[in-house]
Amino acid sequence: MMTSLKGKRCLVVGGGKVAERKISSLLDTGADIWVVSPACSSRIEEWANNGSLTLHRRRFHPEDVKGAALLIAATDDPSVNLSVYQAMEPWQWINIADRPDLCTFFVPSTLERGSLQIAVSTGGNNPGLAKKLRSQLEAWVGQEYGDYLSFLGGMRAKVLGLPLNEERKRKLLEQLLDDRFLQMTMEGRIEARNREAERLFSET
Repeated sequence: MMTSLKGKRCLVVGGGKVAERKISSLLDTGADIWVVSPACSSRIEEWANNGSLTLHRRRFHPEDVKGAALLIAATDDPSVNLSVYQAMEPWQWINIADRPDLCTFFVPSTLERGSLQIAVSTGGNNPGLAKKLRSQLEAWVGQEYGDYLSFLGGMRAKVLGLPLNEERKRKLLEQLLDDRFLQMTMEGRIEARNREAERLFSET
């Protein structure tokens, strides 16, 4: 699920390795992360100590779900996980580690290159396969894609500001997607890439 969680309450019930993985996917979102668990891993403890999340060292209570936009049940006790599901409101999104049939969202395995995000999900059937495919994508989509996307974003903004009809803008944007611009980015020929883009603009 790709959504903005900045400032939104995200409740994670559980403090083990599964919960740890779920939390790690939330840390850079700007979410208000609450963790409820009688015990937790040293890494979760560290996140709590540095202010990355709020840790409540106790068992889950149904009222814990109040105010949360997103719920993650990640304990090793199926009955506790089920109790989180039973406490949720209709408008809340939930992911349950051991019950994909009850999930209303899944956490994909995500590859990030700057603003570029590529998510792989198996719908909860086999997260290991999603992780394996992401690793394969890492070899294909290198770090240069972050700079390439920044370049394309800047060029798109420039095109949209030109006094051209929509058809001409569309064709110009298509020309900027030509593989030569990616190739020049991969080779570190940034000035040549930018000059080539400017040449396209001069021809409009």
